[in-house]
Amino acid sequence: MELFDTHAHLDFKDYDDLPEVLEASSENNVSQILNVGIDIDSSRASLQLARDYEEIYAAAGIHPNNGDRLDDQGIEVLRMLAADKKLVAIGEIGLDYYRDRVSKRIQQEAFCKQIALAKELGLPMVIHDREAHRDIVNILRKEQAYDVGGVFHCFSGDWNMAKWGLDNNFLIAIGGVVTFKNAHDLRDVASRLPRDGMLLETDCPFLAPEPKRGKRNEPAYLRYTAGYISALRKTSLEEIAYFTTLNGRKLFSI
Repeated sequence: MELFDTHAHLDFKDYDDLPEVLEASSENNVSQILNVGIDIDSSRASLQLARDYEEIYAAAGIHPNNGDRLDDQGIEVLRMLAADKKLVAIGEIGLDYYRDRVSKRIQQEAFCKQIALAKELGLPMVIHDREAHRDIVNILRKEQAYDVGGVFHCFSGDWNMAKWGLDNNFLIAIGGVVTFKNAHDLRDVASRLPRDGMLLETDCPFLAPEPKRGKRNEPAYLRYTAGYISALRKTSLEEIAYFTTLNGRKLFSI
């Protein structure tokens, strides 16, 4: 059995014990990890991790809360990083209306620029969407993002939004939130997704699943999310692992 953690931040300072974290990950059947950038520095760090560890791959991008830092030079750095074969996606990019750190206009401009870059490079996108469902869909549609598609990371929409994503070349990533008591909409989505439309992620160090909720999340805990979904869908853990890992490898050309 193999699992693919399609969203991690192992470059964060939380992981001063990274070798031990990766050993635990391997012991819990995680065979691939996508480490995702949130700014230029973390995008560089993600790629360095991918170069250092065979099981890690990288995504480079500017998180919407850092959208005010994206300029032409930043786009050029992302383009340069993407020349490495272990850089397999642009992200995480999108919109975050939960906080007002960066204006909606600046977030939207940064999002559009990075969609254009992903299309230029032919790389899938890792989409961050927090309380911005309508604008996310409108921008993806306007920018014809379905040309490259990607994944809605840490999906938080309802089934109608998930269906729109699936119809427009986007997969849906389910994280540890699905195990939380009040995640009714997410459980509905996870139970209805077609086999070829689902990915798994941790978003570590955040959002550890039950029974590890409140602790530092890590790739080894992906098995709890996978196990929960297998029970929800009345199938085996091995089956969930098989098709979500296959989907991740296909999306990111691994």
